[in-house]
Amino acid sequence: MSARPTASATTSVTVESAAVESADPCCAAPLPVLGRDVSVPLVTGGEVTYAALDYAASAPALQRVWDDVAAYAPYYGSVHRGAGYLSQLSTDLFESSRVTVAEFLDCRADDQVVFTRSTTDSLNLLAKALPADCQVFVFETEHHASLLPWQDARVTYLNAPRTPRQAVETLERALADRDPYGPALVCVTGASNVTGELWPVGELAAAAHAHGARIVLDAAQLAPHHPVSVRELDVDWIAFSGHKLYAPFGSGVLAGRADWLQEAEPYLAGGGASKKVARRSDGGVDVEWHTTAARHEAGSPNVIGVYSIASACKALTEAGFDALVSRERHLIAKVREGLAAVPEVRVLSLFGDDAPRVGVISFVVDGWNSSHFAAALSAEYGIGVRDGLFCAHPLVRTLLGSDPQDPGECGAPEAEPGERSLNAIRVSFGAGTPDEHVERFVRAVRELVVDGAKWRYHTEQGRCVPVV
Repeated sequence: MSARPTASATTSVTVESAAVESADPCCAAPLPVLGRDVSVPLVTGGEVTYAALDYAASAPALQRVWDDVAAYAPYYGSVHRGAGYLSQLSTDLFESSRVTVAEFLDCRADDQVVFTRSTTDSLNLLAKALPADCQVFVFETEHHASLLPWQDARVTYLNAPRTPRQAVETLERALADRDPYGPALVCVTGASNVTGELWPVGELAAAAHAHGARIVLDAAQLAPHHPVSVRELDVDWIAFSGHKLYAPFGSGVLAGRADWLQEAEPYLAGGGASKKVARRSDGGVDVEWHTTAARHEAGSPNVIGVYSIASACKALTEAGFDALVSRERHLIAKVREGLAAVPEVRVLSLFGDDAPRVGVISFVVDGWNSSHFAAALSAEYGIGVRDGLFCAHPLVRTLLGSDPQDPGECGAPEAEPGERSLNAIRVSFGAGTPDEHVERFVRAVRELVVDGAKWRYHTEQGRCVPVV
């Protein structure tokens, strides 16, 4: 280490090229991620390299992120106000990460970047910062992180649209009927965590602003897959999580306009958020809060998590989103073609087969309990997917046409062929997914449908597991 290193010099590491040069971006190599060589046992005997196909829940850490964090870890110190060398160095790293994230999101000059724990935390923070009598408009298709925080406001839940155009028209009608003089906020996802479909964010932002409302974008599923520009989309705020952006160290981001955040009481009251505290003669306490992002970052911040997000932002930018998007489309096509070849499989969709999407696909299989199917993929093929309602209960129920019920014992089919399913299966992938993982998944789906499971399963503590 040099005598007075900068944050960038402190954590400089040498990593392999993120992707190979190729005339065809689809041929680019997957980005190196942790766990890519992990082997897991199969109930049928032997081991296989684990196929992590649950990126929509938590993506594996990029090797680049892990290396950067490991290089910084010996120099970890308390952020802000510390006189010591490591504290000052960590503060520099923390604040430079804020700049990196703002650049990654193409924020406006006066936007604030607030570090939180996750998308859920970010949206709850914004919900607490809403002006009095603010009206909130949110589609029922949202993830619970963006569906539920607004219940203390005057919230209007909008019905699920079946086309992007219908989404814009539904919002326009709702906004036209609102109180035109009060504040209003629209909350919308960028990409569905259930169907992977891209939402018309730019058009929805234009509709919101035309009616005097503001808009916040839940980019938890969008930012890891596509470039996101706050300026171009013209959204007022954006929220996302590190653990979906290949930086699973417990941090998130809320970035956007400063006024509502500056005017609101701090999300958490405590050290760091306060600029000046004094006792009053009557025994009380007067507090002057910061007007910067620190206002909502009370307590010792998660500098490791924050730096990991900045590292991931740099890694994705350097890899090039054109190549990443092109390769992901190649994987999406493989999965969709493979599932389409199995008549018993029905892929869930709001906007139809031709809708652009990220690497998130949910489906049901005739005659199969979804938990049973997911358990068989794991135990017999070493494939990790997700089953259930994906923290988006209203959306999945709409897509399935089913009411909340107990799915029953996992070893038995949940529905006869042609009957409605109660839950779904989700496969999701991204920049670190090799072709072999999706090819094994497609083969496993076909074999399970045609030949059935090779093992017996039962329900244990609410989960379907192989019988030991």
